[in-house]
Amino acid sequence: MVWLQEHLLVLTLLALYSGFMVRHAWVGQRRSTTSLDYFVGGRSMGGLAIAVSFFATYSSTNTFLGFSGKSYSWGVGWMLLVPFAVVLSLVSWLFVAPRLRHFSAALESITIPDFIGFRFASQPARVMAALIVCFASILYMMAIFKGVGNLIESLLGVPYEAAIGVVFLLVMLYTITGGFHAVVKTDLIQGGLMIAAAILLLVGTVRAAGGPSAIFEEAAGLDDLLSLKSAPPMGVLLGILFATTVKFLVEPRQLSRFYALSDARQARRGVWVSTALFLVAFSCLVPIGLYAHRLLPEVIEDSDRVVPLLLAGGEVFGTWQTALLFVAIIAAAMSSLDSVLLVVATTCQRDLVSIARGGWREATAVRNTRWLVALFASATAIVSLRPPADIVALTSFSGALYGACFLPCILLGLWWRRGSAAAVMGSFVTGIAVLGLWRYVPLSATLHSVFPAVGLSFTVYVVLTRWWPDATPDRVEELFEEAGQEA
Repeated sequence: MVWLQEHLLVLTLLALYSGFMVRHAWVGQRRSTTSLDYFVGGRSMGGLAIAVSFFATYSSTNTFLGFSGKSYSWGVGWMLLVPFAVVLSLVSWLFVAPRLRHFSAALESITIPDFIGFRFASQPARVMAALIVCFASILYMMAIFKGVGNLIESLLGVPYEAAIGVVFLLVMLYTITGGFHAVVKTDLIQGGLMIAAAILLLVGTVRAAGGPSAIFEEAAGLDDLLSLKSAPPMGVLLGILFATTVKFLVEPRQLSRFYALSDARQARRGVWVSTALFLVAFSCLVPIGLYAHRLLPEVIEDSDRVVPLLLAGGEVFGTWQTALLFVAIIAAAMSSLDSVLLVVATTCQRDLVSIARGGWREATAVRNTRWLVALFASATAIVSLRPPADIVALTSFSGALYGACFLPCILLGLWWRRGSAAAVMGSFVTGIAVLGLWRYVPLSATLHSVFPAVGLSFTVYVVLTRWWPDATPDRVEELFEEAGQEA
């Protein structure tokens, strides 16, 4: 009873938020009359809605807890995350969104692996891409579960394992029921809530620390943090930043938003909204770890716990502020988890199960995908009970895997007419091999594996495309002609 009274406000707001999610799941279920509705919203959505969803689905607990806390350990070097996020988001909207929307609609593609398979006329490439999506998605969801588990444990005193279980049940049931419509509609509110939370989190932390100039005053440990001494070597730091943000260009949960655009013109409407949201949110969140040194009495070994400790202490934020920030960060977790779950389940059903069973079956596609949502949610929640690394490490590795494998075939697949199945498969194998073996190379201590992995993956793709017979289908040739005319 005492615990309930202490946390009544937080629990009330969380219950209201859960009710909001249930309502949108119910509306989404009513609107999802076909598999196309359930998977990509019937390709009927506007640029502004998709822009907010693009921001909200990326901004998870990884952003609010992992990214915000990392400057506690790495100092000002981590501030470079802001321009990386803004620039790569802009590049994705300008150079990927219009063509991917056009190509995927014409090819009747609803996943990234089936786009790769249709674009390069290769079933093996499609299957391998699907396996990569499944593995990388589980890594990323582990990071989200770890963040939200740490937050609930710190703020509500609930055991980490129980926190994981609650989040698992809520996000699984919501995603199973509502599909893409519910995900995007909820993201519209979640996006605004997350922007408000980012501003509140920065203002409250800076004020409690003594003002914007506080980190420049003499304090134990801050001298190194205000230089690059605390950060990893520049080649490693830049690689982590690139691996974390290259997802804007290649990660299926981000690119699936472009599939849902009603037409290519909507991409031009959403580009600046998305870019502005990332600029504001990341500028507010990334510095928080620096100021936390003035507020936390003991040295924190796990930077993922910095923000939860700021919220739980009671000295930095008032009761209402803490409750609102807690719900906002939970919303951030949900907005990413539901998107990733829907993408990985759709990919598994569309590009693995249906191929194994001899073809796509519209009548059972949605039902089977819902079962797969439950399966992937359960498996990820279980392995998240003992995560193998911190949030940033899990996030950056999944991003490096996507970048090394998908960047050549997506960018060149959309902008270069030539291409072959051998080139795609070769780039996949090269990217995976370099990421796995780079630790044994002497340069690994000073250069992040994402750079050689992406560089060699591109090289193999281009070389094999020139050496191997071009396998571009006639329909893809027509799409390049159409894209050129639109430009």
